[in-house]
Amino acid sequence: MTDAGRDRRAPVVAPSAEAWSAPGGDTGALVLHGFTGNPTAMRPLGLALAGTGAAVEMPRLPGHGTHWRELAATTWHDWAREAGAALDRLRERTRSVTVVGLSGGGTLALRLAQIRPADVSALVLINPPIIYRSPLRPVGGLLARVVPTFPGLGNDIAQPDADELPYDRVPVRAAMSLFELQDLVRADLAKVRTPTLVLTSRVDHTVPTENSTIILDRIASPDKQQVWLERSFHVATLDYDADLIAERTLAFMAEHGTAPEVGDGNTSRGAGA
Repeated sequence: MTDAGRDRRAPVVAPSAEAWSAPGGDTGALVLHGFTGNPTAMRPLGLALAGTGAAVEMPRLPGHGTHWRELAATTWHDWAREAGAALDRLRERTRSVTVVGLSGGGTLALRLAQIRPADVSALVLINPPIIYRSPLRPVGGLLARVVPTFPGLGNDIAQPDADELPYDRVPVRAAMSLFELQDLVRADLAKVRTPTLVLTSRVDHTVPTENSTIILDRIASPDKQQVWLERSFHVATLDYDADLIAERTLAFMAEHGTAPEVGDGNTSRGAGA
């Protein structure tokens, strides 16, 4: 088969990149991966939460986990729609939902808290991007016509054996849509009153730490906390601080009454666990 023929086939989704859910009890966690990533990066955290009895929804956002050409045909509206649908599924079967997001998934989590405050009981944000500074951004639309992609930024992980299965190319148009979402979310940060935990890698080659500072300074949450991750880079959920992230997430959920009680719910795991 020619290369062109292979390109026309339906993109293959790696098992670890598939969407995943767990039934759990009456408290839930919506777990969102980042831009150009996929559920692979969030799977250990999702499993840890499900293991305590939480109901979990971990969607694969449109355009992710297959091929960057699929991502090029999507915008932040598509990603937000899928995240919102997963939140709906959790709200149908739980009394509270904590939204956990890594990187761009954290940006989506903030947006959900802004537009659906009654449905989001707590936020856990891991290296969330809220601002992008680049002299090329104003000409991004024109640039996309000449150079439609740029090299991928994935696998910013200190742990040498970890792999989030990221795209090797980033579509410029999709990136511009992410920046549009960041602008929108940043402008509405004062609308966020949900208890918020921000976990920030001290060394992050993808998202500068100022992003976490801006969020914590501007959200109106009466309870906002920050935890520094000293041993991990950007994809901290697959890095040396992965266990710490799970522990602090569960502790924050318990602090705000959104963690499962001991023996609560069905902890069986979905396909691909």
